[in-house]
Amino acid sequence: MLFVAVDIGGTFTDLVAFDDAAGQLYHAKRLTTPDNLVDGILDCIDYSGLRLADATQLIHGSTVAINTLIERKGARTALLVTKGTRDVYAIGRGNRPDAYNLFFARPKPLTPRASIFEVDERMLAGGVVRKPLDKAEIEGLAEIISGQGYDAVAVCFLHSYANVSHEEQAGEALRRALPDVYVSLSHEIMREYREYERISTTAVNAYIGPKVSGYVGALEGSLRKHGFAGELSIMQSNGGVMSPQVAARRPVMMMESGPVGGIIACAEIAAALGYPNSISFDMGGTTAKASLVRDRMPAMAEGYYVGGYESGDPVMIPVVDIVEVGAGGGSIAWLDDGALKVGPRSAGSAPGPICYGLGGEDPTITDANVVLGRLDPEGFLGGDMRLDRAGALAGIESRIAKPLGMDAQAAARAIVDIAIAKMSLAVRQVSVEKGYDPRDFALVASGGAGPLHAVAIARDLRIPTVVIPWFPSHFSALGMLLADERHDAVRTFPARIDTADFKEIAAVIAELEAGLRGMARQSETHVEYFLDLRYVGQEFNLSVPVTPAQIANADRASIRSAFDALHQARYEHNADDEPVEMINVRLVARAPRPKPGMPTPGSESTPPRLALVSMASGPAVECVVRDRASLRAGEVLMGPALIQEYGSTTVIFPADRCEVAPTGELIITLAQ
Repeated sequence: MLFVAVDIGGTFTDLVAFDDAAGQLYHAKRLTTPDNLVDGILDCIDYSGLRLADATQLIHGSTVAINTLIERKGARTALLVTKGTRDVYAIGRGNRPDAYNLFFARPKPLTPRASIFEVDERMLAGGVVRKPLDKAEIEGLAEIISGQGYDAVAVCFLHSYANVSHEEQAGEALRRALPDVYVSLSHEIMREYREYERISTTAVNAYIGPKVSGYVGALEGSLRKHGFAGELSIMQSNGGVMSPQVAARRPVMMMESGPVGGIIACAEIAAALGYPNSISFDMGGTTAKASLVRDRMPAMAEGYYVGGYESGDPVMIPVVDIVEVGAGGGSIAWLDDGALKVGPRSAGSAPGPICYGLGGEDPTITDANVVLGRLDPEGFLGGDMRLDRAGALAGIESRIAKPLGMDAQAAARAIVDIAIAKMSLAVRQVSVEKGYDPRDFALVASGGAGPLHAVAIARDLRIPTVVIPWFPSHFSALGMLLADERHDAVRTFPARIDTADFKEIAAVIAELEAGLRGMARQSETHVEYFLDLRYVGQEFNLSVPVTPAQIANADRASIRSAFDALHQARYEHNADDEPVEMINVRLVARAPRPKPGMPTPGSESTPPRLALVSMASGPAVECVVRDRASLRAGEVLMGPALIQEYGSTTVIFPADRCEVAPTGELIITLAQ
């Protein structure tokens, strides 16, 4: 069986494939083709030498969903809401996340008020119909939507999480009257209370729906046309994969489709090396991303905002907690009234950094690393792409160094130092700001530029250990091969734990579980159960894992004890004498998939080289340069050193110690 994973990034498209019969891993990296993303995928497959017809499964992750939303390039969307709630979407929440920002702006709704239509129906919070839905009214609105040229319509009625009948009737009428319009119903995504967030999630799903579903369909069609007859899976933001059919209905689940793969791989590989607590750091061509893994499980976001908490769009979906900053290899260095800035604007793949020789004129972090000697112009991408060091040097000198009155080497170091500071802040956000000491974690570096900067970031935060996995520049794609199929379901079901009817809870669980198993393509599916609990009077809740036995036996005491313990662990206090209430029933279904093996280290015999490399302030130092393929298990390498491989280079600072693990990962221990 041949398993293929493809991850599309802002600069490069990465492929990792595993042939379980031969026990061999394949990899390829080609420039992303923004005008037609599928071309980049086919380029990777052609370059790898594989045949699509031989692939059993293909897993795909892409930034198409999040880019469509952030760039505001989605469909013209109409929104249907319950009469009297037309302004909920615009009003949102009354909080001001950035109190001291004079230019703070609230997120702008995807549908202006003129595109929001009220429906004279009413459902009570308990699911009782107060005023029935008039289908003739929906048919009349369908004519208006058709006449005004909308491409998508979102439906989010009040309390539809408790009773879906009105949304189902409206959806049936709209899909019959508007066969070419994308229809998104809130209960088909998440049946959870909080009206503003539900409306926003449904609107986002509709807004990106036509483009993302069209992309998924075009991808599947192109793959079939080129001989692929296997199973196509799409990476989700929750760390699992889904079918193309589910992705087309729920494209909002693809928001962090690309980066999540690397976090799944981080959790698996770090735990296998004896580091159950780790921090995933992924630096690609456009952005750098950090995420926390604790007890082998990636941290999940407790509230996800596409574009950031300050002014992003809230979506109610399970998302691995990721902090992202505009500091990738292609991030542009620029001057703002004499102050050096790096990012967030990126050169991307076209025109790319100056050193790519593709027409780029703005100096980037990659150009700075070339000037500092950390990237080999002759060995980039295994020699497939020769870098223009002279062009990078001239660009930094003319645009940064001369205006600041410094030499090009110092300017290049300054560019890298600013990038390190930004990326260290991202790592702090997922650790220190969540109450965790980064010194208790290992930093797992991936992405093409991650190993270049990971040791400097770890030094800045005093993280003692850095792990460089196999194929760091293809790590997100590798993680997709390690991901299981996953589906989530939630149902708002408010009740006091001491008086709740557990037979009703069991019935809700059974209904949700049947729906999840119906979505799963694997027969072997494991379902996990959670109750979202809180003390009476609290606003937010904690998800407490429960067992079928606890539900069947109405074991209130053990569920309550588990909640008190989780509250103590999370907040350093609990209130075991206060009443507890349940807000949601939550299920997670996982279907295991075959996992690839890893290559064995050290088979080639390549002699070490010496190079002058600028490690920090001061003159360049002579350091050893090794090819990773020549390193053997157990071998120890002391810094300063560079370890080169296809798509990435690891920088080891003076006195740092690098040991090759038995399975081939690089374990770098920082000097005290």
